[in-house]
Amino acid sequence: MACIRILIADDHLIVRQGLRMILETEPEFELVGEAADGAEAVRLAAERRPDVILMDMRMPVMDGLSAIRRLQQEQPDTAVVILTTYNEDELMVQGLRAGARGFLLKDTDRDTLFQTIRAAARGETLLRPEVVSRLLQHSAGQAGSGAGSGVPLTEREIEVLEAAASGARSKEIARQLGISERTVKAHLASIYNKFGVDSRAAAIAVAAQRGYLPARR
Repeated sequence: MACIRILIADDHLIVRQGLRMILETEPEFELVGEAADGAEAVRLAAERRPDVILMDMRMPVMDGLSAIRRLQQEQPDTAVVILTTYNEDELMVQGLRAGARGFLLKDTDRDTLFQTIRAAARGETLLRPEVVSRLLQHSAGQAGSGAGSGVPLTEREIEVLEAAASGARSKEIARQLGISERTVKAHLASIYNKFGVDSRAAAIAVAAQRGYLPARR
């Protein structure tokens, strides 16, 4: 199996060193570079073509959100996972809407980090339940974010979206709803089109903002 090529973007040397030590314990991962700011991350991504970038959101020169937007324009196939210590839900929502495929706090455990990297490299989204809960809590306090915004979703699309937000993959959603996997993917494509996004994470972020997802305890 080919190695997953990873780039770390964080302005704190100790964070980069810690992540490097963790990633080097997994033979499946290859660390191809480290960046101290968003501009350097964009430059190194163009030079070294990582599969996954672990991206801090608060960095000098160019912040993580701006870097994600640049990467979406220049290298849309590169998966970005937001990695931060900050409890900044608005930044998380913006990052996911900009194209990031996951969100992790820097105190996450090793297994969750590895699972999220692997999912991102496969082109999938892995949002932990606590992240989805934070999205919903954040959206609850936002004005003007009702489900009436934009083109409305169908009842089936909402069912697919709710299942996706719970972490289910397309095959699992198909089994839960008694439909084919191709139909699930067609519903997801329709949702992306209506929301103006191109990833499951971004769709979940928008759905949370527009009130489509049920509140969780």
